[in-house]
Amino acid sequence: MPAAFRVTALYEKLTGAVFPAFRPPKLLARQPIYYFGNHLTMVASGTPVKIPSYSRALDYELELGWVLARPLFNATPDEALAAVGGFVVVNDFSARDVQRAEMQSGFGPQKSKHFLSSMSVTMAGPENILPRIDALPARVEINGKHVSSLTSAGMRYSVGEVLAHLSRDERLHPGELIASGTLPGGSGLEAGRLLQSGDELRLVIEEVGEIVHRIL
Repeated sequence: MPAAFRVTALYEKLTGAVFPAFRPPKLLARQPIYYFGNHLTMVASGTPVKIPSYSRALDYELELGWVLARPLFNATPDEALAAVGGFVVVNDFSARDVQRAEMQSGFGPQKSKHFLSSMSVTMAGPENILPRIDALPARVEINGKHVSSLTSAGMRYSVGEVLAHLSRDERLHPGELIASGTLPGGSGLEAGRLLQSGDELRLVIEEVGEIVHRIL
């Protein structure tokens, strides 16, 4: 919906307020909000990807991900943070035309999201990333052209707080991947540029890694 985004961006510029439909729910003030993806549809950077047969609006979402090195259960934020083994770049592909109807159902995203996700083939150690977790520069390129610049700054909840919440009366296991959610400006919906067949997508978070895909 690039045209809709331009309208909402103009509204926000003129009013200085968040467009009503984009305002976060009250629940976000009390806890992180998240959804589960399908780990069986996760692919590595460099994998050619197809636009789903049921969608005509494929989008990307650039996210920072972290991988657990130790199990967690009812962890404190400090304990949870100490269990992080490394950081990766995550791309949450989205079928935007399908997503709207699914979200209106009240059950959240389904086929609009879990058909495909991807991650970088390299992982950065926490000792290198945690000191700069709120200031990691990132960028999006399509067909070698710069699309947007963004940053990891401004997370509502810290990595430790997110993991502590997820581990409440639920066991988290080594190797589990958790992602931050889309960095502001990190989607084609925001940039006014959805993906098309023949595109080459490149998502970069400095000091963490990159994801590259050819869209078939």
